[in-house]
Amino acid sequence: MRTTTQYATRNTQFQTPMLNSFYAKLSALFLVMIVGLGVVLAMLGVRAARQYASEVEQKLNRTLAEEMVSRFEPLLRDSINTGAIDEKIQDMTGINRRIEVYLLEPDGDLKASFAVPDQQVEQRRVDLEPIRRFMRGEELPILGDDPMRAGSHKPFTVAHVEIMGMEDCYLYVILSSEQYASVASMVEGSYILQTTLWGLGAVLLATAAVGLLLFRRLTKRLRAMQSVVAEFEQGMFDRRVEVTTNDELGQLGECLNRMADTLTDTMEELRQADRMRRELVANVSHDLRSPIASIQGYLETIAIKDDDLSPKERRRYVKTALRNTQRLNTLVSELFELSKLETEQVEPTMETFPVAELVQDVVMQYQPQAEEQGIDLRAELPAQRVHVEADIGLVERALSNLIDNAIQYTPPDGRVCVRITNEQAEVCVAVQDTGPGIPDDDLPHIFERSYRVDKSRDRDRGGGGLGLAIAKTILELHDQTLAVESTVGEGTVFWFCLPVVSTADRRA
Repeated sequence: MRTTTQYATRNTQFQTPMLNSFYAKLSALFLVMIVGLGVVLAMLGVRAARQYASEVEQKLNRTLAEEMVSRFEPLLRDSINTGAIDEKIQDMTGINRRIEVYLLEPDGDLKASFAVPDQQVEQRRVDLEPIRRFMRGEELPILGDDPMRAGSHKPFTVAHVEIMGMEDCYLYVILSSEQYASVASMVEGSYILQTTLWGLGAVLLATAAVGLLLFRRLTKRLRAMQSVVAEFEQGMFDRRVEVTTNDELGQLGECLNRMADTLTDTMEELRQADRMRRELVANVSHDLRSPIASIQGYLETIAIKDDDLSPKERRRYVKTALRNTQRLNTLVSELFELSKLETEQVEPTMETFPVAELVQDVVMQYQPQAEEQGIDLRAELPAQRVHVEADIGLVERALSNLIDNAIQYTPPDGRVCVRITNEQAEVCVAVQDTGPGIPDDDLPHIFERSYRVDKSRDRDRGGGGLGLAIAKTILELHDQTLAVESTVGEGTVFWFCLPVVSTADRRA
C-alpha cells in the first residue's frame, strides 16, 4: 500500500516545468507565427503602397518627357546649355523639385545630368531594356535605373530627343528624386500608414490573445487527462477521464477510459486466475498426495510383512494399491485433458450422428456402477430419431462426466435420469439427479477447477473436481453452453443443446 508521501513524490514526476510545457511550446510557436505574419503583412503593405504610388506617378506623368523635349531641343542644338535647361526645370517643378532629368546617348551612356545639386552621379550608364518596354507601352509600373544610386530602381518617363545633331538620344526623367524619396518616407510615417499599421497590430494582438486562451483551454484538458492517467498508474483504478466533447480530445478520453476498463477487467481476471491457480494447486496436491501415500503405505506393508501375509490379505493390499493407482492416473489424465481443451489444442471434428443412440450407450456404460450404489439410472428417449452435428467423442466425454457426477452425488435409492428433448432447430440433453442439491452461493463456482460443494466429502467418491470444468469447456468449443438448475434437498439438473441436422442436409 503506497503512502501519501510516496504518492506525492511519484506525482511530482508528472509536473512539467512551465517553460518546458506543451502549452509554452505551443504558445511560443503561435506567437512567432503571429509576429512573423505581422511583419510580412506590414512589409507587403508598404511594398504595395510604394508600387501603387509608383504606378500612379508613372501614369500621371507618362507624357512628361515628350512635353519637355519641345522645350529642351532648342537648348541642345549646338551645345548643351546647362544653365538654361536647369532654369526651365526649376520653372516647371517650382520649389518642390520631384524629378531628375538626364540626357542619355543612344547606347544608354549618361550625356548630362540635371539632378539634385551637390550630389554625385553613381551610375554612368542606364539599362535600356526598361526604356524600350516603356516606349512599347507595356503595363505600368516599369522601374528603371537611378543614376544617383547604383542598383536602385525608380519610376520614370522617357522620350527621344536630338542632342547636337545626334538622333535617337533619350530625355530620361526620374519621377521620384532623392528629395522626393525623403518626402515619400514622411508619407509612410503619416497618420494614414500609422493607423493602418496600428490596426494591423491590434488585430494581430487580439488574435494572439484569443489563440493563447484557446491553447490554455486545450492544454487544460490534456493536463486533466495526464492527471487521471498518473492517478491510475498510482493504483487509483476507479479514476476515469471526464468526456464532455466529441472532438479528437474527447475521443482520446473515451479511448483512455476503455483502456482503463480493459486493464481493470484484465487485472481482475488475473487475480481470479491466480486465486483459482492457488486453489487448484492446493486441491490437486491433496488429490495426488492421498493416493500416492496410500500406494506407498500398502506396498511398504507388503514388503515388510511379505512372509506373514496370507494370500487373501496380499490380494486385498494389492487391489487397494491398484485402485489408488487408477485414481491417480484418472486425475492426471483429467488435468492434461482440461489443459489441452482450455488452450484450444483440441479441434472438434464435426460429424452427424443420432444423439439418442449416444445417450443410450453412455447410460449402459454407467449402469453397473449405478446398480452397485443402489441408484436407479435410466434414459428417457424420444420416439423420433434425431441427428445432430458435433464431435461425437467430445460430446460423449461431456455426457459421461455429467452422468458420473450425478451418480457420485446421488445417495442410495436415488434416481438419475438422462432426458432428451427435441426443439425446432436443436435437441437438448438433460441429466437430472435426486441428490442433495447445490446451494445458491456455490452455484456460480461449480464449473471452476477442483471446486467442491461439500468440502468435507470423501475424495475417493468425489473425484478430482475437474469433470464439470471439462464438460463446460467441451461445449464451449461447440459454441454451446452448459446450464444448471438446482434446489437444495431436491436435486440438480444439467443440460446442454446441440444443433439438429435435417434429413435433406444429411443426404447432401
